[in-house]
Order: sequence, then structure tokens, then C-alpha cells
Amino acid sequence: MEQPVKHPPVVEAPSGETRILLHACCAPCSSAIIECLLYNGITPVIYYSNSNIFPLEEYLIRKNECTRHARSLGLEIVDDDYDHENWRRIAEHLEKEPERGRRCLECFKYRLTRAAGYACRHGLHVLATTLASSRWKDLSQIDAAGEFACSLFPGVSWWSMNWRKGGLQERRNQLIKQYSFYNQPYCGCEFSFKNKQEK
Repeated sequence: MEQPVKHPPVVEAPSGETRILLHACCAPCSSAIIECLLYNGITPVIYYSNSNIFPLEEYLIRKNECTRHARSLGLEIVDDDYDHENWRRIAEHLEKEPERGRRCLECFKYRLTRAAGYACRHGLHVLATTLASSRWKDLSQIDAAGEFACSLFPGVSWWSMNWRKGGLQERRNQLIKQYSFYNQPYCGCEFSFKNKQEK
């Protein structure tokens, strides 16, 4: 029997900002976070920047799901350039790293630096990411990458949040069913796909 929907947890963005840039990795991970932000009077600009995803067809499926979700809520979504070849440079010599290893940290830094740069150029003072909703990710790596990215752009603050708490993980699972989201079977890059296949 499905549990009744609870109110999202109360959250407040740094400095009381009511408009933030939300780096989104996919629609399933974004859904409960976006609902929580809107409930708390915070409007996210969705920033889809995921050059790690491979192959291109997988990237497009995830991007289209994020776009469909954002538009259904009347939210702005920004599509960053897909440049997997450039992303591969940060993964060079780290191909055999396990999930949550050094390659993942460098990947987070790459994507969040692009997001922080966009925030700075467009007058958005707070950056958060939906990466922090996944139990497969290392929160300390995400925070280190976010702090690093925001340190490069004056006026942009990193919002460190554990988006797995307050019932958001359970709500995420409900929203996946509600919106019939495509729910990807691996993190994104070819190395995570290979690791998944080998398990």
C-alpha cells in the first residue's frame, strides 16, 4: 500500500535567496528536490550539464525527460553544450577508478564548474545539484566539487544539502511512477556502464 504524500521538508537557501541555479543530472533525481524547492518558495533555474553521459542517445533521453519535467512545471531549463570528448580529458588515466573514486570527483568538478560559471554570468548567487540525492554518490565528493566550483566565481555560493533526508528519497520514488520517468540503469559514463555490466 502506497504511503500518503507528506509535505516536503522546510529548507532555506543561503542568504535567503529565492531563485537559484540547480544543476540537474536527471529527471528522477530532480523531481522531489524541485518539488521541495517550490514548496519553500524557491524557484530553481534548471541547468542540464552532463557531458559525462555516454552514448549520445542516452544523453538525449535523459535531457528530454528533464526538459519535459521542467516545462510541465513552467520552469526555465538551460541546456549546456554536450562535449563528451572534452569530458574524457578529465577522466584520462582514471578509467579504472571505482565508482566514488577520483574519477567521480573530477567529473563533479567539471560539471559544477560549468554550472557555477553560468550562475555567475546570469546573476544567480546560489548553486545546488541534484547529484546529492543519489545514494550511489559520495556526498563529501559532491560538496568538495561544489565548493571548488563556486570558489572560482565571485558572488556564487555553494548550497551543501543532503537531499536524501526528510522523506525526499521516498517521494522521488513516487514521482518516478507519477511522471513515468525513464529511470536509467547506470550513472552515465561508459566506465560506470562497464562497472554495472561486470557486477
